[in-house]
Amino acid sequence: MLRRHRRAARLTLEQLAEASGVSARTLSDMERGRSKGPQHRTVTALADALRLAGAEREQFVELAREGRLRDHWNRPTGLCELPRSVDDFTGRAAELAWAGEVMRAEEAGVGLITGSAGLGKSTLAVRAAHALRPDFPGGVFFLDLFGMSPDPLPADEALGRLLRALGVADQQIPADVAGRASLYRSLLRERRVLVVLDNAASEEQVRPLLPGGGAGRALVTSRRLLAGLEGVRRLGLVPLAPMEATRLLTGILKDRGASDEEQALWQLAQLCGGLPLALRIAGNRLASRPGWNAADLAARLTDEERRLDQLSAGDLKIATAFGLSYDQLADSTRRIFRRLALVPGRDFDAALSSVAGGTTIAGAWDALDELVDLGLLQDGASGRYRFHDLVLLFARDRLRAEEPAAERDTLTVTVTSWLLRTAATAGRWFEPGHGRSDRPDPDLTELRSPEEADHWLRVNMDNWLAALRQAAGMGRFTAVLDVAGSMDRFSDRWMHAPHWHEVFTLGAEAAAALDDADRQAAQLNQLAWVHLLPRDDPETALGYAAQALELATRCDATGEIAQAHHQTGGALRRLGRLDEAIASELRAAEMAKADGDVNRYCDCLGALGTCLRDAGRHAEALEQYLTVLALVNDDRSEVTPSVAAFTRPIALARIGECLGSLGRRAEGITKLTEAIALMEQVHLAVPQARSLETLAALLAEEGRGEESRQAYARAAEVYEAIGDAEASSRCHDLADPAL
Repeated sequence: MLRRHRRAARLTLEQLAEASGVSARTLSDMERGRSKGPQHRTVTALADALRLAGAEREQFVELAREGRLRDHWNRPTGLCELPRSVDDFTGRAAELAWAGEVMRAEEAGVGLITGSAGLGKSTLAVRAAHALRPDFPGGVFFLDLFGMSPDPLPADEALGRLLRALGVADQQIPADVAGRASLYRSLLRERRVLVVLDNAASEEQVRPLLPGGGAGRALVTSRRLLAGLEGVRRLGLVPLAPMEATRLLTGILKDRGASDEEQALWQLAQLCGGLPLALRIAGNRLASRPGWNAADLAARLTDEERRLDQLSAGDLKIATAFGLSYDQLADSTRRIFRRLALVPGRDFDAALSSVAGGTTIAGAWDALDELVDLGLLQDGASGRYRFHDLVLLFARDRLRAEEPAAERDTLTVTVTSWLLRTAATAGRWFEPGHGRSDRPDPDLTELRSPEEADHWLRVNMDNWLAALRQAAGMGRFTAVLDVAGSMDRFSDRWMHAPHWHEVFTLGAEAAAALDDADRQAAQLNQLAWVHLLPRDDPETALGYAAQALELATRCDATGEIAQAHHQTGGALRRLGRLDEAIASELRAAEMAKADGDVNRYCDCLGALGTCLRDAGRHAEALEQYLTVLALVNDDRSEVTPSVAAFTRPIALARIGECLGSLGRRAEGITKLTEAIALMEQVHLAVPQARSLETLAALLAEEGRGEESRQAYARAAEVYEAIGDAEASSRCHDLADPAL
């Protein structure tokens, strides 16, 4: 306005300066906006020199008064000052970039950083705010909302502090929350201000403190998810990756020289679980004790019983940080939290949580939601949850402190028993003569189909396997044998899993302890299978099969005698002793047929076909595979449906292989394609990968190069998924046209 009036009066800066007595430098600062609130006598002198009167003069004087008021509010107050940023801040580059993007965005920006205790939310927010200072000339302010204390900062008091920091005098601050929030939003609308709201307790507390639009920005941190806040950009912090965690330790210890080996720091970072607070504590302990080294502290932290106690330095205690969150929980949720420490595996769902917590499924869901909201649990895919390693130790500590030993022992038995009974029930879905029970146990998770049983066994493998170990250690041999004995057919579906050797070893030991020779022979036969397929050790497989045959013969267990001959045939085939292998498989097939065991008969015929195939007798092999396929496709053959679902795709694949070897490649490709689709449905990864590789070779022979490369690429993916790096690399190379 000054410039407009000066130009209307046809005056230069120098001429106006001479007429008003105000220096040309001051006039220039005013016109360029650097001086927005000149003193009243200066404004009056200018109005006189410009000959302003009436409404124009009043408006001119009023603008200067408003500028002086804004200038008063802009003056530093020393309130809500941003804490210093730590010099050795390390990592979080992506998170800092996110904060910069959100705070610099054109639209009104509110960033919300959430995560569990110890993840460094406040440190990150402060670091980001310091980096963003140049973008906020109106000021950068920090306010701790004390969200984890018994008495979080009330919204009206928080608004009062922020308004004072923004330069509002006490007498100008409204008495009510609504009035304060309105004034606060109006100030942030006009001023380029960044407000860091740290440690928010709830949506109700923080909502009045957010800008309503305009130039102001807010960066909020909270242990809670604050899911009710609308229109905010969210960032969930996770632990630091091992490399970043190690770099943080190195930065903290930079003044110690090169005394700490990199491997020891790496181990220390892993024991701290990537939590910045734990790393800070460990680093500070080492920095304050020059005589210590990282290896010594890592050795101390290896003891899980004392790890939380060791993660303490002055007033920094990792257990205290977790305790603040624990204290926020309802009593019922605290009970479930600490009892979840009894879950033997790495993760769990609501059903297992309800068993451990002694509550309903609905009660478990509510508790799990609250624990995730406070960062005491991590939620993952398919409704599964897990502890951070250090939080698990805290939960165990609370369990020991707050639950009597006898009650803990009872709960352990309850959880273990539930897992073993559910595992045995799931495994029996695939066993001949079993399946869905007519009278299901009401205490167990209901498994209504083979697919549900298969899924439960896979996702809960850590839990039921750990429960199996616990039961074996407690001498509960019947329970152990029930589980191991139920896994015969299911193990075929998941043959690349690494745990079958342990399962069937525990089963064999339990059967021996119970003096049950028949079932011990069955477990030894399973161990022979483990060394045939997953371990590819046919010599050891022969030994187990011989032990099984001896035991089965002693107790006249015809089925296990036949199975021992079947496993012997498989081992002999792998050793290249094909005539002996064919003889063993023929004997096994005859015994199974005589015993009326059509499922085992199919197994033996299929294995016989494979022996004939390896001997180059492809037409005879094809005949055996066709017989197997006819049996599994015949509803009158009494092949168990789950066995048929497993055997059918394998028989089709073998038929495809034989057809290809006999020069009938087009027919072979059709059969293999059909087999691979079925294998995908029933999760037969190992035979699927091998069949894809065979299909790719046949396609290449037929001149269908692109389809061949696609099949090799898919085979490489499946091999990689089951951990066969060599086969994956081989197929990947064949899929690459440049190689």
